[in-house]
Amino acid sequence: MNILALETATESCSVALLRGDALFERSELAPRRHAELALPMAEAVLAEAGLARADVDGIAVGRGPGSFTGVRLAVSLAQGLALALELPVVTVSSLAALAMEAPQDDAPVTAVIDARMGEIYAASFERDADGLLKPCGEEVVCPPDLWQPALTLDACHVVGTGWGVYGEGLAARLGTPRSTDADRYPQARHVARLAAPRFAAGDTLTPEQVLPVYLRDKVALTIAERAAAKS
Repeated sequence: MNILALETATESCSVALLRGDALFERSELAPRRHAELALPMAEAVLAEAGLARADVDGIAVGRGPGSFTGVRLAVSLAQGLALALELPVVTVSSLAALAMEAPQDDAPVTAVIDARMGEIYAASFERDADGLLKPCGEEVVCPPDLWQPALTLDACHVVGTGWGVYGEGLAARLGTPRSTDADRYPQARHVARLAAPRFAAGDTLTPEQVLPVYLRDKVALTIAERAAAKS
């Protein structure tokens, strides 16, 4: 099966094509350039794989949480491609895709994305027998000092920009993780791999059913809220 995957929920813009066991990908840290880069990346991975758009069997997309603009872009592109090519879609948590960036051992993983506005997006995962990550508890958005992870951090690998911003305080309150890597972002290659078994099982959506997941409904602080946060 040929799966075209998109992930633009964070600063990283990435597109991947999973053709059987072969993977072709493009990824770039490019804040505010995702709309410019995503479709050319898609054409590049198709060309590298020797495929045309008509050869794609399904679209996988990182559905958030993350940047409002980035999440909307990925979902819109996935819907447009799926409509044009009459393809099924699988949506994948951007936090789950980020968690796949952790070391590949038996330890659980906690993914933490800086959500701005003094908050984080976070979720914890355990590996199944196939090495894929399964969620433990719900994905959350909250201030870091109110976060109560589903798994104890000292048992986990922790990945994501949220640790880079708030890691010192989180470690003091919740314990030191098994490992940390703040320079990791959700990647389309993981979106494709997480989506593959769902395509195989027929667990897909029509383009009209594809929805973003924001976890919150507010884009920015008001002037008064920013002033209060500084005081």
